[in-house]
Amino acid sequence: MSQPSMLLAAEGSGAVGEASGWFLENAWLIPVIPAVAFFLILFFGKKLPRGGSEFGIVAMLGSLFVAAGATWQWISSTTSHYDEAGNYEVEPVIREIVWWQSGPYEFGLGQHIDGLAIMALLLVAFISTLVQLYSTEYVNGDRRYTHFFAALTLFSSGMLAMVLAPDMVQLILGWEIMGLCSFMLIGHWWEEQANSRAALKAFFTVRVGDMGLLVGTAMLLAIFGTLQISEINELAAAGEFDSKNMLMWTAVALFIACIGKSGQFPLHTWLPDAMAGPTPVSSLLHSSTMVVAGVFLVARIYPVFHVGLDINAAGQSVNLIAAIGGITLLIAAALAFVQNDIKKVLAYSTVSQLGYMMMGLGIGAWTGAVFHIFTHAFFKCCLFLAAGSISHTAAHHSFDMKKDMGGIWKKMPVTFGAWMVSTAALMGIPFTAGFFSKDEIIDSAKHYEYTWFYYAGIIGAFMTAAYMTRATYLTFFGKPRGAAAHFMGVEHDTTGEVHEHSAHPDEAEHADGHLPDETVDAPLHTADTHGAHDAHDDHGHDDHHDDHATHGRPLPFAPFDSPWKITAPLIILAALAIGAGYLNAPALKIYWFEHQTESSIGLPIDHGDHSDEEEHGDDEEHEEALLGSVDELALGAGAGGGFVAAESGGGDHSYEAPGPFKVPAPPVFTWANAAPGLILVALGILVSWFMSLAVFGRRKNFLSPTVGLTERVKPIGAIHSFLVNKLYLDHLYEKVIVHAIAHPIAKAAYWFNQNVIDGIVNTVGIVTRRLGGWVYRNVDQRVVDGAVNASGKAASEGGHALQPVQSGKVNQYGALLFGAAGIGAILLIILNG
Repeated sequence: MSQPSMLLAAEGSGAVGEASGWFLENAWLIPVIPAVAFFLILFFGKKLPRGGSEFGIVAMLGSLFVAAGATWQWISSTTSHYDEAGNYEVEPVIREIVWWQSGPYEFGLGQHIDGLAIMALLLVAFISTLVQLYSTEYVNGDRRYTHFFAALTLFSSGMLAMVLAPDMVQLILGWEIMGLCSFMLIGHWWEEQANSRAALKAFFTVRVGDMGLLVGTAMLLAIFGTLQISEINELAAAGEFDSKNMLMWTAVALFIACIGKSGQFPLHTWLPDAMAGPTPVSSLLHSSTMVVAGVFLVARIYPVFHVGLDINAAGQSVNLIAAIGGITLLIAAALAFVQNDIKKVLAYSTVSQLGYMMMGLGIGAWTGAVFHIFTHAFFKCCLFLAAGSISHTAAHHSFDMKKDMGGIWKKMPVTFGAWMVSTAALMGIPFTAGFFSKDEIIDSAKHYEYTWFYYAGIIGAFMTAAYMTRATYLTFFGKPRGAAAHFMGVEHDTTGEVHEHSAHPDEAEHADGHLPDETVDAPLHTADTHGAHDAHDDHGHDDHHDDHATHGRPLPFAPFDSPWKITAPLIILAALAIGAGYLNAPALKIYWFEHQTESSIGLPIDHGDHSDEEEHGDDEEHEEALLGSVDELALGAGAGGGFVAAESGGGDHSYEAPGPFKVPAPPVFTWANAAPGLILVALGILVSWFMSLAVFGRRKNFLSPTVGLTERVKPIGAIHSFLVNKLYLDHLYEKVIVHAIAHPIAKAAYWFNQNVIDGIVNTVGIVTRRLGGWVYRNVDQRVVDGAVNASGKAASEGGHALQPVQSGKVNQYGALLFGAAGIGAILLIILNG
């Protein structure tokens, strides 16, 4: 792009070029609108009646409008355009201006619109709009209300700019804008040390990973000679690079950045601490913006990772991305069991689900991973906002499930219903959105012969069902405790103790109202020891509100629930936690999302052998479905109008790895393949429910003998302690690695300061002092003072000499005057003569 004017780079594609339209060509406005609103809020927000939130909401609505228009025009342009292999031949809509130039390299700002970008733009704009509306109620009366909306709006703008990026420079720009805004928003209540420490921890941990992004970007430029994303993907997919080893290390460097940004093991430790920020921030950060950025980066330049790490290569059963994703999803799920803070349960749940996405990309399940980004955003955003609703209305701004929740489901029907629907989606209950996306990842792991990751996926499904059942029981069921008891209008102690008989004789309750560690049931439902890591459960929210802040009205059918600005977004998100899944539901032969986004993969798709008509269906029907009208595309599936599977073989069909230069098509869905995961999900719910009754409800059942295992069985107690202390990773980082690195550096710096810098300063001081003494003695005293004293003495002596002239006698003065006049007259005569 050598001209500074806007250029359309997709002119070679008849389908897209002719049908692109105004919204697609001007999609660059989507991040610009909230960016402009950021400055308007900063400069004028405090002068407006609603503190600048008006600008934020209007800006996000504007971005959503443009994103929706671009989405419709993209869908309209992707019809009936397949090659012989059954792949889309759709070019992205790229428009760019040159920002700066360095030698032969040009770097610009603009847009890269394809199916992946369209999905993310619509998702981020939609979620951000709902969170903005929710925030007007949730942070009403906050001392930094205007600054909150400014940072929140810029946060969304950063993610939108990154999604649109046509090159790595703009991607880094959006990436870092989000990093800055997350620091401001996590530390929004910086007066409390826990909040400021959490903000700094998030900032520095992510910066560690960002070094990989900078190094990897430089390596991309060295390998391909360009930073244009479309060109990088084309060259990587075509194998046009000199060194495969160099490409591998480039992929590793870039993935390190993704590990930090998306909270993958071992750089996941910042993400739960980020819950110190206001709940709307947690919701937006965990659903569709910052933590998704790492997954998006892998999906955006997928050919670099797929080719560089030999994903789907013959004989390969593990790679870096799949391994990190699989480890993360299991570790994070285990850590969710020992959390008492409801937001931290959801935070570890997010880390675990991001692990699923990374694992999906690592095994070649690009569509499943990207679709899980899409569906996860709705139900995870809903869960966080539901947690905020509970804290805001029923728990007096506390997030501690054991101290201040329980038994509130009857008085908060909207919040409870939204929570249950979103929890079902998170668990992967059939026919919810989470089921359709997560099951495709798990099924792909089995089909592509990544066996260990298949087992990790179904075990993770069991653990997800178990820890979310535990959280649901503690939050909505059982006897109300603490603030929830006050909300429900029942008698309670100020300590918020559970007034039910213990199921074990050794289970005496603590005086502070926390269930003791002895009541823990093995790794499942372990009670947190409430160390320093969990000491700030309420996140300081209650202390930062104006006592005179007004609250909105609840919906008429839920008079005791949260105000409508909180519950309305919950209803919308809960509906999408089910409905969004039907854009790509293999169980129902719906593949609409897959066909809208598969052109963004950047690699050809291996559809396998279509010879088996009984297994793969009728090829004519397949072709007819793929060449359907725009209306059929928009409707998804119907009688004869839906997509049939992009067949890659199913059932007992043997899988052949396509190699790193092709991605395998998604496997054909069968209930038999889904059955093991679903059985484990059901088992996780049942085991966790009965264990919750035994541990927290003190009700005897067949799992009652497991109560108190952490006290009675030392190995289980050690596991519990290991999880409570978050695998001791914080200790490792802060007390070992940082100590080992920072302390020697600090000692060296101190020695340098004392012996070099201070030595120089002291030497300069001594020299200056001695020089000053010499100047004082010789220049000041002898020269300056001598000249002043001499002039004074001369003036004094002159005065003494002239003193007789001033006698005070008038006749003497007259004589002198007459004599002077006479002398003057004589001089005049002589001069004129």
